[in-house]
Amino acid sequence: MPGTRNSGLLALGGIALAAVLAVLGHLEVSDDLNPWSLTVSDFAVSDRGGVIDTAMAVLAAATVVLLPALRRAGAGRIAGTLLVAWSAGLLAAAVVPTNEPGLPMDTAAYLHRYASVVAFLALPVAGWLLARPLGGRAAGWLRGLALTSLLLAAVMVWSAYPGDRLLIGLAERVLILAEVALLAVVAATLAGRRVGGVAVPRGWGHRQLAEVAREVTPARGA
Repeated sequence: MPGTRNSGLLALGGIALAAVLAVLGHLEVSDDLNPWSLTVSDFAVSDRGGVIDTAMAVLAAATVVLLPALRRAGAGRIAGTLLVAWSAGLLAAAVVPTNEPGLPMDTAAYLHRYASVVAFLALPVAGWLLARPLGGRAAGWLRGLALTSLLLAAVMVWSAYPGDRLLIGLAERVLILAEVALLAVVAATLAGRRVGGVAVPRGWGHRQLAEVAREVTPARGA
């Protein structure tokens, strides 16, 4: 369906733009910041309102663009709610800064932390739930990336507490890479939907199939 394909393409563009901005944000910060031991938020707080914060907002917007198309593709309400939670968590983390590295955490820093936790956990669970309605090869990729993301999130939790922040920056960046890849798989799958010879997601019922048939079948007498 054209709307579904356009949503996927627009989201892919947003994901690509967010990735470029995130890389630029790392290149512009002070050389004193170590990406292996400091999180992305530690980099972002040194440039409030800069490109890393913008990248997070763009990624959240790209996710929102996908929601109507995912509903048409048969995604359940829980998956949609989790994607909204991911987007809201990203926006909150972008707007509310963490503390400067080495300073004690204040209320804003705690809000930033837990908004990030919600986002990091919501997306992989949503990806797992989307595997069935999107179907095909995307299902395997989504399940694999979802499990990888949850494993990396557990590594981050270990590093943040008993691990004394050992390589927490590396763990977070690999986690972000896995989650952005998951989102890109969703967007690319929707972008690949065809109008003629319709690619039908798994789990669709007779009513949904009839709606698709009406859209792609010429009206009589035309």
